[in-house]
Amino acid sequence: MSGLRSFVARRLLLGGLQTVAVVLLVFALTEALPGDAAVALAGDQPDPARIAALREAMHLDRPAYERLTDWVTGLLHGDLGTSLTSGRPVGQYISDGFGPTLLLATLTAALLVPTGFGLGVLAARHEGRLADRLISSVTLAVYAVPEFALGILLVTVFALQLRWLPPTAVGYGTDLLGHPAALVLPVFVLLARPVCSLSRLVRAGMIDALASPYVAQARRYGVSGTRIRYTHALPGALAPAAQQLARTVDWLLCGVIVVEALYVIPGLGTVLLNAVAERDVPVVQGLAVVFGMLTVVLNLGADLVAHRLAPRAGVVA
Repeated sequence: MSGLRSFVARRLLLGGLQTVAVVLLVFALTEALPGDAAVALAGDQPDPARIAALREAMHLDRPAYERLTDWVTGLLHGDLGTSLTSGRPVGQYISDGFGPTLLLATLTAALLVPTGFGLGVLAARHEGRLADRLISSVTLAVYAVPEFALGILLVTVFALQLRWLPPTAVGYGTDLLGHPAALVLPVFVLLARPVCSLSRLVRAGMIDALASPYVAQARRYGVSGTRIRYTHALPGALAPAAQQLARTVDWLLCGVIVVEALYVIPGLGTVLLNAVAERDVPVVQGLAVVFGMLTVVLNLGADLVAHRLAPRAGVVA
């Protein structure tokens, strides 16, 4: 128990340091961008006097370290800040965009787990045979296709030519659950590459476990093949698969910008894209904090699962 507590404490400390580093890096990068929110609001033909007035009203004329200090102070009190362009709380932006992103992530993860593990176990069970070669070839080919290209291809075939599905989520707002047809293409695009990586990872772990001495000993004792695969071999492949699954869920929850932009889904990725375009630093920073905390929590959970399934790997980590 003390070893587990020490492991969790180290992971929490490392996660906190990573979150602080992300916030500082994002602030520095947004400061380095040309222009600011005042220039974005001024329009195509900005008036220098109007820009100066906007900067003063937004407190952008203050030194960067003062603005960073004020923002961090508010953050410690649970205040993520206020948008420079609209005056709305940053937390409201995040709550508005979190629903669609969470819906996409939940649907993708619900399909990813059985599909990825099922394909991986099937390929390992038929190692070297037709099923294994077919699964390996298809997953490798699909993984090589960029998300943007796959999304455009699916829209062209299933939306524009066959007219089976809507090409985007325009007109549906945040009520995507009430229009399931608009979710089919984005979920498929989000699912394609994670399924490939997870199934190949499970396959490799299963093959290594099936070749281990303890599995050979179980076979000598007459243990059935099904019990060997699912009781002895599969748990050995779960530790790295759990960490890969956590990284995938983190990737999904932190706003998949390409997919949300392609299908016009008002999620966190779209919020981030708009904030960067408008140089809305508080919104970008607030999203960075949320993304950092999600990454810390999800990876901590995955590390705990891996530590439980493979304690030696956890000690090494």
